[in-house]
Amino acid sequence: MQNSNQNHVDVLIIGAGAAGLMCAATAGYQGKRVLVIDHAPKAAAKIRISGGGKCNFTNLDVSPENYICRNPHFVKSALSRYPSTAFVELVDRHGLEYEERELGKLFCLNRASDLIQILRTECDWAGVEFMLNTPVSKVASIDGGYEVQIKDGSIHCNKLVVATGALSFPKLKASGFGYRLAEQFGLNVIPQAPGLVPLVFSGKWQQRFSSLSGLSMDVEVAANGRRFSEAMLFTHNGLSGPGILQASNYWQAGQPIEINLLPKQDVYAELLALKGSGKSLPKWLNQFWPKRFTQMWLELFPMESVLSNQSNESLQSYAEQLTNWQLYPEATAGYDKAEVTLGGVDTDEVSSKTFEAKKQPGLYFIGEVLDVTGQLGGYNFQWAWASGVACGLSL
Repeated sequence: MQNSNQNHVDVLIIGAGAAGLMCAATAGYQGKRVLVIDHAPKAAAKIRISGGGKCNFTNLDVSPENYICRNPHFVKSALSRYPSTAFVELVDRHGLEYEERELGKLFCLNRASDLIQILRTECDWAGVEFMLNTPVSKVASIDGGYEVQIKDGSIHCNKLVVATGALSFPKLKASGFGYRLAEQFGLNVIPQAPGLVPLVFSGKWQQRFSSLSGLSMDVEVAANGRRFSEAMLFTHNGLSGPGILQASNYWQAGQPIEINLLPKQDVYAELLALKGSGKSLPKWLNQFWPKRFTQMWLELFPMESVLSNQSNESLQSYAEQLTNWQLYPEATAGYDKAEVTLGGVDTDEVSSKTFEAKKQPGLYFIGEVLDVTGQLGGYNFQWAWASGVACGLSL
């Protein structure tokens, strides 16, 4: 941008991620002069690497129950006004090739950069301007708007939108800038923690799981009363996979996770039948598990190979062990491995309809910088789209 009146825009959006791009295009289509700035060298870096490079961009079944927020009602307005069907219609218009996977997840068929191109095209059509590789050094409230200091001067804007994301993926230049800005203007910020993140174990459990690294099993994982039936993956440091990532959003340090290792079986009834058949327990378990896990399990929880001498009470107890295996993680794997961040700008500080800060006119917060965290499955991107559109329409 040039000097003189060229350094004034109607809307300045800090953050060229999913929420920022969606908000920019929406505001541009309302006739606003919009500038997006970002300290990273490329827009939408998180979209580019998410979902193994194919980006799980939304889900066919989205509801407020898929989100963690201290005010569970906050997400309802934006999600109802811009449902996942609306985003699907957008990518359909651009001819994006995508596929539906388990549990309603939608992924780019080829690569996530196809989706980024759609968002950039929408921004181009809406007349949005960009300044990438542009860190912000200072933000000040001035008469009629805000002054944002950058390396080569300052930009004035009537409305300032903070779409800076959160702390996950620090290698992609993730930062807590948005939290600090909220606090600068007196807004409450909920403490943050890594979300959708692998769980780490120590000592003997770490050694055992490391020896099984790479094995995957379909299980049901529970933490703090929330249950998820998805795959669990053994790693060199502990446990990962979709089921574990889901549970990590609810797990608290010092608490156990509970794993049902045979969620599709009536385990006690099948053990009773096995007792009468004379068939071996290891062979039965190997129908459902990798052999290496069966071997480890039977070393940890020995049981006679043939169950004919076992009492029904002992089989009941063994069934309970198989369906309610309690483990105590040491910690999460941290922000480096986390897909999202729990906590953020307190939603009680922000309008659920416009995303404007209630006590700071003209300042808006959208996307992951807010205390809104989706479960695994495209829900966090849907929140980015929905919050971006709701805010963009109000600018």
